[in-house]
Amino acid sequence: MARIDQSRPFIPVGIAVLTVSDTRSIEEDKSGKTLVDRLEKAGHRLVERAIVRDEIDAIQQTVRAWCERKDIDVVLTTGGTGFTGRDVTPEALEPIFEKQMDGFSILFHRLSYGKIGTSTIQSRATGGVLNATYVFCLPGSPGACKDAWDGILEAQLDYRHMPCNFVEIMPRLDEHLRRTKS
Repeated sequence: MARIDQSRPFIPVGIAVLTVSDTRSIEEDKSGKTLVDRLEKAGHRLVERAIVRDEIDAIQQTVRAWCERKDIDVVLTTGGTGFTGRDVTPEALEPIFEKQMDGFSILFHRLSYGKIGTSTIQSRATGGVLNATYVFCLPGSPGACKDAWDGILEAQLDYRHMPCNFVEIMPRLDEHLRRTKS
C-alpha cells in the first residue's frame, strides 16, 4: 500500500509551468497559478513559468529548451489537450517524447471520471520523458490541474512516497544518453 516513509528526506525538484493558450496572460492564468501554488506548497522550486500560443513549434521550442536545462526536472503544461482545432499540445509533445507514460493518462482519466464522469473523455492528458525530464500535459482547467497534482503528481514527486516514485529514478532516466543531470 502507498505510504510516506518519514525516514527518507524530502527532495525538492525544479519545475517549470507552461500554459498553452491563445488568450490568457499570466495575470489571468488560473490553471498555471493552481499548479504553481501547489508545487510551492509541496516544497518544490518553480524555475520557470511562461505562456505560449497553441502552436506546435512554440510549444516544442519552449519544452525542448526547458528539458535541456539542468535546473528543471519536471515540465507541467496546462491547456491544449482538448479536441478543438487549436488544441495541439499532445501533437506537439508526444512525437518528441523519448518514452511515453501511458499510465499517467490512464490514472488521470480514472481520477477525473470520479469527479466529472464521462466528460473526462474530452481530455487528451498525457505524459512522457524528454532528455531525462518528466513532461506532463494537463487540461486547461484549474479543476483538472488540481486533480492531476493532488491525485498523482504530488505523491510521485515526493521521494518519501513508497513503494516507488519518480524522484528516485531521476538519476537513471538518462542512462541511454550517457550524460549526468543534477
